[in-house]
Amino acid sequence: MYESFLKSISGEHWKRVGLKRRGGVAVPLFSVYSKKSIGIGELSDLKLLADWCKKAGLSMIQLLPLNDVGFAFLPYDAQSGFALDPMYLSLDHLAKASVSSFRGEIEALRKDFPTGKPRVNYGIKARKLGLLWSIFKKNVLKDPLKFNRYRDANRFWLHDYALFKVIKEVESQKKWEDWPLELKERKPEALQAFESRNGEAIRFHEWLQWQLFEQFQEVRKYARSKSIFLMGDLPFLPSRESADVWSRPHYFKLNFSSGAPPDAYFFKGQRWGSPPCHWQNMEKNAYDYLAERLKYSQNFYDALRLDHVVGFFRLWSIPVTEPLENFGLNGIFDPQDEDLWEERGKKLLSFMIQNTNMLLVAEDLGTVPECSYRVLEQFALPGTEVQRWMRDSQSGYSFKNPEHCRKNSMAVISTHDAAPLNAWWEYEAGCVYEPLFERLCQRKNISFEEIKSKLFDLEQSSHKWLRWKEEIKSLSILARALGLEESELGDLKDLFLYSYNEKARFWKYLGLSGACCEKSSPLLAQAVLAKISAASSIFSIQLLQDWLSIADSFQGDSYEMRINFPGIVSEKNWTWVLPLSLEKIKGFRMNQKIKELNKETGRI
Repeated sequence: MYESFLKSISGEHWKRVGLKRRGGVAVPLFSVYSKKSIGIGELSDLKLLADWCKKAGLSMIQLLPLNDVGFAFLPYDAQSGFALDPMYLSLDHLAKASVSSFRGEIEALRKDFPTGKPRVNYGIKARKLGLLWSIFKKNVLKDPLKFNRYRDANRFWLHDYALFKVIKEVESQKKWEDWPLELKERKPEALQAFESRNGEAIRFHEWLQWQLFEQFQEVRKYARSKSIFLMGDLPFLPSRESADVWSRPHYFKLNFSSGAPPDAYFFKGQRWGSPPCHWQNMEKNAYDYLAERLKYSQNFYDALRLDHVVGFFRLWSIPVTEPLENFGLNGIFDPQDEDLWEERGKKLLSFMIQNTNMLLVAEDLGTVPECSYRVLEQFALPGTEVQRWMRDSQSGYSFKNPEHCRKNSMAVISTHDAAPLNAWWEYEAGCVYEPLFERLCQRKNISFEEIKSKLFDLEQSSHKWLRWKEEIKSLSILARALGLEESELGDLKDLFLYSYNEKARFWKYLGLSGACCEKSSPLLAQAVLAKISAASSIFSIQLLQDWLSIADSFQGDSYEMRINFPGIVSEKNWTWVLPLSLEKIKGFRMNQKIKELNKETGRI
């Protein structure tokens, strides 16, 4: 079924992973915790997650980016494309460092930052860093050989990163573009003088990265002993406010901001802030930056998710002079010539494949150029298939059966940027997104406020998702209510066909009998998980909250379990925490159900 993968440029990578159907779990480390965690999930907690996977018949763990986010706490906007975040360190497992004299401080930290709260308290980072600084100063390296080897092996990025961190501390966390000119422009004399005054602090940040390296290596070794693969996440671009951009500004187009063009959900497009890569300048140095990022990641991962893979083909680029309120308007694709997209994507992806032993997995969602699908298939790189978005527009947007998934893909129920299963079913299925519907009405000079209550059951609508009234059951009725001819509906027609009776259509797709339930349930969750696991995709990797939704004891407001709301600044973004410890889910009876499901669908 998957033998053709071996004949591709990724053939050796598939040999390492094996042409085996696999089930897996996707989770941010900040969302899980153990009884030993202090305030946030720690690297050592991944061993417990591996134990749970073994019990549930899963063999892949997909993690969100673990890079150092500074104090912004946005995993896809990190201060380094290499460095890991020290907030994930376990204080009980530091290499070559005694913490016996700090037991009181550690317990005080544990008391002040208890685990099991609904949201992460990121205040733990500053407090943990303060304690780690004290531990570092108390523990003079008696055997610096391993540490020095680590520094030598990572000289491409480590020292610049540590220097960047300390300058930010001295400059009160100001952006590097606002630093004194001689530091901003990396004048050698100024940097040498700064290093001579701050050598210990610079060494501290290098030491933190070594500690993270040692702990993560131990986790990977443990996961391998359980026959479980780890999949990392490579953000497409580093933050503008990163050591990468400061230390190698010629590798980035600083007069542009990356983003996305206007679409149905973001009518002004998106502006992410990260500068686009200057691929021509990188090519002059044999893409060393890209190669080194891959080299460091493969210390920890067996596979790597490529975020926004279409950006390797073409990237929407907005001049930084464009007013912020215009978001992604007035940008251009880079390169502008569509005939160059496939060539560039092939060039970059083939370079990456040839410079890593990790299997690359593509996130190819959103507006995807056709050439991307061709290249992913040619290179046998798995794309991403989202169950609820796999529709046939030629047959009333019916759900496509799982055998229609690409074989070289990762089949998912949801992603970190979308509602998990229960939240989708209860709040979004059978509904339309209010801002989108309002914009479509404005285009046709229809007063949205006047027709809103005519079309939608407002008592059954929430979170900006509007549920159709039962009597609005055809295009002709919709057109009459809007004062239009059916032929004038335009995009409103597709929106109605996509969302109307969506639950009943999904219920039928699952093969369930009787009337569909309005509320989600373990029975529904089990049917959905069975359907996605039966997909022809070689991988089926689901959010942890979607796997756990088959348990009666896993309750709560499903809307609160969403990981991120794209395009919205919210305290709910990147803060969700599992309501149960990893020790508790290890003991769940439903683990056997998950294992049986994976066995029945050939994923064990």
